[in-house]
Amino acid sequence: MSRRIPQEKKFLKDIAIIDIAEEGRGVGKTDDLVLFVEKAVPGDVVDVELMRKKKNFAEARVTSLKEASTYRVDPFCEHFGVCGGCKWQHMSYESQLKFKQQSVDNALSRIGKVDTSAMEDILGSAQTEYYRNKLEYTFSNKKWLTSVDEDASQLEMNALGFHVPGRFDKILDIDHCFLQQDPSNEIRNTIRDFALSKGMTFYDLREHTGVLRNLIIRISSTGEMMVIVVFAYPEEGQVELLMNFINERFPQIASLLYIVNQKRNDTIFDQDIHVYAGRDFIYEEMEGLRYKVGPKSFYQTNSAQAYELYKITRDFADLKGDELVYDLYTGAGTIANFVAKKAKEVIGVEYVPTAIEDAKVNSAINNINNTKFYAGDMKDVLIPSFVVEHGKPDVVITDPPRAGMHADVVARLLEMESPRIVYVSCNAATQARDLVLLAEKYDVKRIKPVDMFPHTQHVENVVLLELKKS
Repeated sequence: MSRRIPQEKKFLKDIAIIDIAEEGRGVGKTDDLVLFVEKAVPGDVVDVELMRKKKNFAEARVTSLKEASTYRVDPFCEHFGVCGGCKWQHMSYESQLKFKQQSVDNALSRIGKVDTSAMEDILGSAQTEYYRNKLEYTFSNKKWLTSVDEDASQLEMNALGFHVPGRFDKILDIDHCFLQQDPSNEIRNTIRDFALSKGMTFYDLREHTGVLRNLIIRISSTGEMMVIVVFAYPEEGQVELLMNFINERFPQIASLLYIVNQKRNDTIFDQDIHVYAGRDFIYEEMEGLRYKVGPKSFYQTNSAQAYELYKITRDFADLKGDELVYDLYTGAGTIANFVAKKAKEVIGVEYVPTAIEDAKVNSAINNINNTKFYAGDMKDVLIPSFVVEHGKPDVVITDPPRAGMHADVVARLLEMESPRIVYVSCNAATQARDLVLLAEKYDVKRIKPVDMFPHTQHVENVVLLELKKS
């Protein structure tokens, strides 16, 4: 429980920031408290105001920057600090990489008890701006006001942008976002301006009313664009009016789609997709392979760095051409198809049936004939009879969600005794937890962090495990 903070104890002076936490906040200490300080950088000395206090720690904000860290730089985005993304823009990219590597090292050594002395240097992203291939925006009639001096009665309160952290019903109106290449900003701003000029209502996230709900923009590495407009309660002619305007104003859009979603949540996986113009997919390309990406497809959101991640994965797998590979949590089969030409056969397993259908299509369009894909909960699919039917794998590639692998899946890996496991993770803490269990039969041989998301605290990590010699 949070504790009420007496006024005389709310303000602390000359706090040295000594580390950075997983969620991207600076870490400081007093005699009896660990402080998590928003927007503070290791090396800063700051005065802070305590916002929430628990027994042994408190959350705080900077009231005065006394000494600036050598890691500190000026943020380049006007929305920094209010928008929930890019929380590390006030740190140099070199220092971001340093702290990401450190966070992986800490997780593996402390939780996983792994010897990290041979950890390889983190691979930074060549692009640190405009690197995302997909962005999702929200329409709202409750714009977040960025100044207490702003008078809502005198302002346009409709917004198209991102959720403000901690406020599900408030949207920050975005002018220029540095996450996605042109013409992404132009498309978003033009759609917002046209909708306002025609009096279209923006969604009310509390009352669940309004015409316009979400906007999704995908731009692939091939330059193809997909735009999806999500309507809530359109009146007659409004869908046609907006979609026709977008089609005429941006004829280069390869896939122009719309959805009418009247559910209480924004997910589109159970919604009907309507094609207004063009195709119902766009193409991604990687090393000569084409991947068909639809509106519900999963694809790594940093295309260029995904290619680097997959090359590292393939290198760790050390395929010679005669191996049976299991690709667990295969998604749309991106890794499975990427490594298939170096293997005898690849078996992909994934929970989401539509992703498995995408995986099969991606094999077909690339004339890849040595892959097989199966849908189902991993712990229910990867059972002894499955291994008997398909054969014991020579290499296992596993790329689970943030929660890591289910204990039953880890147990199955220990039973199978594949000579090599390549473990790709977006959460070093849960990866470390799984490595503790796998240590019964496996040694960690290589570790390579990869930065997929510059200016955020997120980091991927690839670990090679080899079966212990009897």
